[in-house]
Amino acid sequence: PTVELQETLYQEILGRIQQTDQSAPYRSGEFEYYHRTEEGKQYKTHCRRRPGKPETEEVLLDMNALAAGRPFLSLGAYEVSPDGRYLAFSLDETGFREYTLQIKDLRTGHLLPERIEMVKSVAWASDSTTLFHTVDDDTKRPYRVLRHRLGDTEGLGELVYQEDDERFRVAVWRARSGGMIYRGSFSHTTTEIAFVRADLPQADFRLVAPRRQNVEYYVEHRDEELWIRTNDQGRNFRIVRAPVAKPGPDSWEEIVPHREAVMVEGLDVFESFYVLQERESGLPQLRVTSFDGARSRRIEMDEPVYALHPGDNEEFVARRYRFRYESLTTPDSVLDYDVDAGTQTLVKQIEVLGGYDPDDYRAERLWVTVADGTRVPTSIVYRKGALDEGPAPMLLVGYGAYGYPYPTTFSHARVSLLDRGFVYAVAHVRGGGELGKHWHDAGRMDQKENSFTDFIAVAERLIAQGYTTTPKLSIEGGSAGGLLMGAVTNMRPDLFGKVVSLVPFVDVLNTMLDDTLPLTVGEYEEWGNPNEREAYFRIKSYCPYSNVRRADYPAMLVRTSLNDSQVMYWEPAKYVAKLRAHKSDDRPLLFVINMDAGHGGSSGRYDYLRETALDYAFILGTRTPSKTQTIPSP
Repeated sequence: PTVELQETLYQEILGRIQQTDQSAPYRSGEFEYYHRTEEGKQYKTHCRRRPGKPETEEVLLDMNALAAGRPFLSLGAYEVSPDGRYLAFSLDETGFREYTLQIKDLRTGHLLPERIEMVKSVAWASDSTTLFHTVDDDTKRPYRVLRHRLGDTEGLGELVYQEDDERFRVAVWRARSGGMIYRGSFSHTTTEIAFVRADLPQADFRLVAPRRQNVEYYVEHRDEELWIRTNDQGRNFRIVRAPVAKPGPDSWEEIVPHREAVMVEGLDVFESFYVLQERESGLPQLRVTSFDGARSRRIEMDEPVYALHPGDNEEFVARRYRFRYESLTTPDSVLDYDVDAGTQTLVKQIEVLGGYDPDDYRAERLWVTVADGTRVPTSIVYRKGALDEGPAPMLLVGYGAYGYPYPTTFSHARVSLLDRGFVYAVAHVRGGGELGKHWHDAGRMDQKENSFTDFIAVAERLIAQGYTTTPKLSIEGGSAGGLLMGAVTNMRPDLFGKVVSLVPFVDVLNTMLDDTLPLTVGEYEEWGNPNEREAYFRIKSYCPYSNVRRADYPAMLVRTSLNDSQVMYWEPAKYVAKLRAHKSDDRPLLFVINMDAGHGGSSGRYDYLRETALDYAFILGTRTPSKTQTIPSP
C-alpha cells in the first residue's frame, strides 16, 4: 500500500542531493586526491591530479565500471604506495566482508597478477615494493600479518605475526610521518602494538608495551619519539610520549593527564603540532597544540548538538588541520584550521537542493534523569512550528553499544520527515561513548539493561513533555541498536506506535553460544560468555528472541540482508517467526530481506536511498492503534 509513497519520498530525497559532485581534494605527496560522483551512477570514481591542475586528472578506480553486472560492490583497503606508482585496494562483491586484495600499476593502468583473498588492512613500506597485509581466519577475524613483495604470486607472503587469542583482531597501518609501520592486536578492552621502521621492512617488529587486560593504547610517531594515547591510569585516556629506542611504559612521560570529565577519543600528531579529539559533556571537541608551546586552542562550535570528525590529513609537514563538521541542521562541511592564526576556512559544504534553509529548523539538547539518577543526553531536531498545535509525530533512535557515540549528523533524507511535522530524537543511552569510557562500561556486560531502561525513560520523558504521544512515536535502531529495539519492545510494547529494526542482533543468546560464527568470541567482552552460567542467564533475561511473549506489539518493520556476516539473516527471520506466532494483535509485522547485500544494506547510493524511502514510508503510511490519520505529503 505504500509503493506510491515510497516513490514520492525517494524523488524528494533525490531532489535535495547534488548528484554530480566532487569531494574536497586533499594533498598527499605530489598529488591531491578526491572522488567524484555523476548523476545516474551508483558509485564513486576515485581520482587524483597535480595540485591546482584539473586537466591532469587520473582515474585510479572507477567503482561504477568495476560494479558492472554486480548487485553489490564495496571498497575496503585503498592505499597508494609512497612513490605514487601503485594502488593497493580490496573489494567485497557480496556484502559478506570477504575482501580480495589487488594491486594496480598507476603508470600503466594494469593490474598486477597478485590476488590475495580475505584481506582487511594493508600498509606500504618506504620502498613501494614491500606490502604488509592481514589475512582472515574462518570466522572473518584478521589473525595473521604477512609481508609481501610485489611480483610474488606463489603465495600470500612471509608470515610476520599470528594472533592466536580469538578475542583479538590484527591490523596494519603506516604512520602519518611515513617513518613507521605498525601492527596492532585489538580486543574490545585491550590492545598491543608493535612497530618496524618503514625503510627497514625486513627487520623484526618491536613491541611498544606487552598487553595488559583492560588497558588500551594507540601510537603516533614524530622524529625519534612515539606519542601514545592510553587508559592505563584512567578510563578516559591520557597522553604520554617515549623514545623510539625505549618505548616501554618505564619510559613514558606524561603530556596530558587523565581527566574524569573529558574523554580523549583520538590523537593526531604532525611535525609542529598535535590535535586531541576530546569529548566533554557529550559533545566532541578538537584541541590544537603547538610543540613550541606558543599555542593551545580548542576549536569552538556554536550549535547545541553537532558532530565533529578529523578530515583527510595525510601530510605530516603541515600548518593546517582539516576536520569535518555537521549537525542535525547543518550539512556535512569540510574545514581547514590554520594552526598559527587560529582561524578556520570552509573548504566545502555538501549542497542541499530545493530551497533548504537551516534556520527553518530547531535543534535542542535535553537531559533526561532516569530512575537511578543518571542524566541521559538526548538530541532533538524539528521544523519550527511543528509543536505549535501539540504533540507531534516522532522518530526516536538509539544504539548504545561498543562505546560508539550515536552520530548527530545531517541527513538529506530526514528532511522529508521534518517537513511533514516530525520530531527526530536520539537517545544517547548508556553503552555508547557519549560521556566517555564510563558511559560504555555502564551499558555493557552485567549492566547492559541500563541501555534499555534509559531508552524507555527517554521515550516517557518526551511524551510527558508534550513532544509526542505513544501512537505517534516510532522508534528505530540497527544492528546492536536492533537489539535495543527488540528489548524495549518486549519490555514496553505499549509505549511505542511503530518499530523499525534494521539488521537486528536479536538472537543474542544462541549466537553468543556459537563460537564458529564471526565476531562471537571477541564479543564476550561486550555481552559476556554464555558458556558461563551467570552470563547465560543474564543474557537470556534481555535477549529479544528469548523474551517474545503473548502481548499486543506495535506495528513493526524488520529489515535484514542475506549476506550479512555480522548479524546472520536467520536471527531476524527466527525473531519475526516467533513474533508472528505469539503476538496477540493484528498490526503489521513486515519482514524484508535484501538478497544482494550485507550488514550495511545496499552498496549503490540510489539503491540505499530506496531502502530509506521504504523505512520512512512504513513510518508515515502504516496504520497504528490510534485513530490518527496518515500525515500527508508537504
